[in-house]
Amino acid sequence: MNRIKEKLAENKKLLSIYFTAGYPSLNDTAQIIQDLEKNGVDMIEIGLPFSDPLADGPTIQESSTIALKNGMTTTLLFEQLKDIRKTVNIPLIIMGYFNPMMQYGVEAFCAKCQEIGIDGLIIPDLPVAEYHEHYQETFEKYGLINVFLITPQTSEERIRFIDSVSDGFIYMVSSASTTGAKNTFGDVQQQYFERIDALALKNPQIVGFGISNNETFTQATKTAKGAIIGSAFIKHLTNNGVDTINQFVEEIR
Repeated sequence: MNRIKEKLAENKKLLSIYFTAGYPSLNDTAQIIQDLEKNGVDMIEIGLPFSDPLADGPTIQESSTIALKNGMTTTLLFEQLKDIRKTVNIPLIIMGYFNPMMQYGVEAFCAKCQEIGIDGLIIPDLPVAEYHEHYQETFEKYGLINVFLITPQTSEERIRFIDSVSDGFIYMVSSASTTGAKNTFGDVQQQYFERIDALALKNPQIVGFGISNNETFTQATKTAKGAIIGSAFIKHLTNNGVDTINQFVEEIR
């Protein structure tokens, strides 16, 4: 069974952490993944940096810019991760934009993901209909779960279509904005969480965008299966370095 599905079956609220590959330093990628697992994180999203990151707020944009300046590429990321399954067992997801994957070759990209032990992909700019028509068979051939995003503005019809072609979890964007940490969620977001929960979708939801501390993690996971933290973790790496990951995870939990 795919590691994502195994993790979703566990009777707990899941903590997923996003970071940008090649940041703060080019060769930090493997250490960050290993340290996150050691400190009890349930899933990891590895950001493949891209020069035009549509959905990313300033913190992640800046980390992508620095990672690209450091020399991060798709080929180098695969090289950095080639032995990662010798030391890490939790689900690993690559999150990035479709352009670098097309440049690499979609089938070649998927084959390489399977070879090194990647479990899923999150591609914010790949429309669900396009995926369903042209790429779903390829993703499934290589055992990759494709994760789609929904927002408070996504129609119920589209949410149900996403649910029908998904086979893992749905990435539930907390608000109609770019990524970025918040200290708390207001009534509008809580109502949105409850509205999606009431749809009784077949795929569980994991909330992202705006999770930064124990309070927002707890609020987000009241109805959802888990939550994803990105910008707040990258700020922690920027301010404290890669040797203090345990402190960050302890504060969230």
